[in-house]
Amino acid sequence: MKFVVMPHHIISTGGYIVEVDFPYRNLIVVNPTEEPVKIDIPIFSEDWIDKHRKLGLYITPVKEKDNFLSLFRREHAKLDKIKSQIK
Repeated sequence: MKFVVMPHHIISTGGYIVEVDFPYRNLIVVNPTEEPVKIDIPIFSEDWIDKHRKLGLYITPVKEKDNFLSLFRREHAKLDKIKSQIK
């Protein structure tokens, strides 16, 4: 299955991680590009991260001890900076 990340958007993929042994509880996905990008879901392995980074996406893995909201806000601020440079 595929999911589309629209240009200059940020999403969380925690609900799409299906492997129990996956080392992260969530992934923050940022599309900094001008084009929509299709991502594969569900997420089965760590190879997913490298594969989607090659598409130009910024992927931030969230570990069990990490503060998701802080990481999400940090990535959102980076995205806002990118968006402000476009206008």
